[in-house]
Amino acid sequence: MNSDIIQGKWKQITGRIKQQWGDLTDNDLTVAEGSRDYLAGKIQERYGCNRDEAQRQVREFESRL
Repeated sequence: MNSDIIQGKWKQITGRIKQQWGDLTDNDLTVAEGSRDYLAGKIQERYGCNRDEAQRQVREFESRL
């Protein structure tokens, strides 16, 4: 799924994001508004992983959508 589709369906997939990364807040997801980089940065911040790992997790999540 490309980033344009994710941005268009952001409100529908926020529930799935919360299931995957429960430490993210509603505010994090509101600010992210479909931004892959912002989401990866918040995952990195909340879960203490490095940038590459956070981006890998986001890519895997996108591929499952």
